[in-house]
Amino acid sequence: MNKLAQLDRQFVWHPFTQMRDWQRREPIVITGGNGAVLRDVCGKSYLDANSSIWTNLHGHRHPKINAAIHRQLKKIAHSSALGLANEPASRLAEKLVSVANSKLVGRASSRAGQSKSEGNGSSVASPHLSKVFFSDDGSTALEVALKLAYEFTRRTRGKTVKPRFLSLAGAYHGDTIGAVSLGHIDLFHKAYGGMLFPTDQVMSPYCYRCPFNRAKPERADARDYRRCRWECVGQVEKKFAAQKKKGNPYAAFVFEPRMQGAAGMIPQPDGWLRRVAEIARSHGALLIADEVMTGFGRTGVQSQASLFASHHEGVQPDFLCVAKGLTGGYLPMAATLTTQKVFDAFLGEYEEFKTFFHGHSFTGNQLGAAAALASLEILQSKKSVSQRSELEKSLREELPALWTLPVVGDIRQVGLVVGIELVKNWRTRESFALRERAGIRVCEALARRGVLTRPVGNVIVLMPPYCTTAKQLGKIVSSLRSAIGEVLPK
Repeated sequence: MNKLAQLDRQFVWHPFTQMRDWQRREPIVITGGNGAVLRDVCGKSYLDANSSIWTNLHGHRHPKINAAIHRQLKKIAHSSALGLANEPASRLAEKLVSVANSKLVGRASSRAGQSKSEGNGSSVASPHLSKVFFSDDGSTALEVALKLAYEFTRRTRGKTVKPRFLSLAGAYHGDTIGAVSLGHIDLFHKAYGGMLFPTDQVMSPYCYRCPFNRAKPERADARDYRRCRWECVGQVEKKFAAQKKKGNPYAAFVFEPRMQGAAGMIPQPDGWLRRVAEIARSHGALLIADEVMTGFGRTGVQSQASLFASHHEGVQPDFLCVAKGLTGGYLPMAATLTTQKVFDAFLGEYEEFKTFFHGHSFTGNQLGAAAALASLEILQSKKSVSQRSELEKSLREELPALWTLPVVGDIRQVGLVVGIELVKNWRTRESFALRERAGIRVCEALARRGVLTRPVGNVIVLMPPYCTTAKQLGKIVSSLRSAIGEVLPK
């Protein structure tokens, strides 16, 4: 075994990893990368089919991001944001506000940051996001939004109010205590139940396994052949109405727009987000969009060309949480964008202590901000838009080859994010048992073929960097087809 692999096995505790299984085999030790390719300590090359756990946007060692970090290193790597400002973080905040609002130009919007509703189903004015709070990762971005929404609600509805939050079944919003409280995946969250505060959940629009979908399985994305009456939207309306009757309307509705990641890459049918956002607004709830995975172009270019998934449905949240791809996948950094109205609720004289008492040692880190500015510049270039459009098209052309495999139950693509659900029988949608490790074994077979990704249960995730070529994508999909055939032959 390689010396580095030995050191890892001896000293490193890996996240979300069954360490007994891990210690039974020699780990892949990554030592280099370029573009969509990673290299291990033995010199073997792999295609990075999940963008290094959904973070890397433009490929590894991108010259523009490398150069931006080098330039910043000649100045300073980090200084505190507690009582001090810095250049790249200030410029990044300005840029984030610009891209978070630019695609809403021409629509009814409230520059003061106040959303207004004219009732369920009506057009809903959009808040203007104008303030940026920097943090470290997706969990902390959600933690910030949660704390701000909690205290804002108490300050506007009365200090005796106990703000309550609604999120989706299968939700995963991070691993800090507040973020875990918003989550509803027992495998991840149940162990910490005694530490959490209660939140409510409502059904996710999981068309493939929806109890209201009367359609028989077909060899197509379940969203395309579903037969229902939008009962999933009705369930959201009932949940809000029931909470309102209790005299304590929900403070906020928390969601991942267009695609739920850790829930199993569950896509939302077109129109769902717009409908439930209008319901939430009509009940006076704030909207918290978790765009940690979906942000910065992941859900596709489309005609609107917004960098954020929420905007593809015409929804502007009160809190926009971003991380992962913010720095192009280079450095841990996150941001929570919100409105002037929320910001104003925390203004007061020194002795009033209306301060937002929350912070991070590396808030507004200069290296991270420099990388993020370079990444945003790349994202807005014609070349990047073209690359993303071509990659999305290539995915749509390559993925149908997987339908010939009887263990493929559903293939769901939203832009540049793909989930392939493996089942025992596509006609019955019968799932593989956890002990069968179907997804893990397929990904292990993929690694032997020079392709790296990580499953979510029985769902294989494909989320390649934007620089991935059509040839590389062809290898990813053909290797997946071969790996499934090896591991789950029928």
